[in-house]
Amino acid sequence: MEGVLWKWTNYWNGWQTRWFVLENGILSYYKSQEEVIQGCKGSVKVSVCQINVNNIDNTRLDLVIPGQQHMYLRAPSPQDRQKWLVALGSAKACVESIIEFKGAGYEDSLTHKKSELHLYCDLLMQQVHAVKSAANTEDGPDVQKISDASSLLTATCDTFIRTLEDIMKLMSNATSITNSVPFEMPVPHIAINKNSSNTSKTTSNKNLLPARSTSQENR
Repeated sequence: MEGVLWKWTNYWNGWQTRWFVLENGILSYYKSQEEVIQGCKGSVKVSVCQINVNNIDNTRLDLVIPGQQHMYLRAPSPQDRQKWLVALGSAKACVESIIEFKGAGYEDSLTHKKSELHLYCDLLMQQVHAVKSAANTEDGPDVQKISDASSLLTATCDTFIRTLEDIMKLMSNATSITNSVPFEMPVPHIAINKNSSNTSKTTSNKNLLPARSTSQENR
């Protein structure tokens, strides 16, 4: 998969467009599509990243390598973000499926899968809320928005189920090697509260910008 994403560089330059390419489990970015032949500006292995979504900005997705690097990204639209999230999640699944289910490898795989499940659970709650909002507009149901939101919801449900199946396989294959690992279904982090909408607007601007981090590159 490839396409344009906005990448946070620093507080001086802010968000800058970059051309991203996801191939063979590697996410690389270039200054533009025309400059691909000049070499990438940076790359990261998807398998070692945690994928986070922003609960306020529905175009944001953040890639985090614990203790090392943060890559803050924005997609052109919520639909584009959904496509990237599914593609990135699938890339992680392909890489992790060949890891031997023993020792730290098994535990790391299960941790990543549980993190993905939390991610998709949050996305499901966002998209269910989008469908409800489109169905309850003052002028009547917005059919186009309902259709778009339902399409995203279907894709997320499929990915959620596949990830859950991967977790079940991991735990099943590891029973003969390690003790059973307790697993809890993720609880969505999103709480929809109409009465708190005014308060959330006052804090949303602060949450939209990434925190200061020495790991950000000016490119």
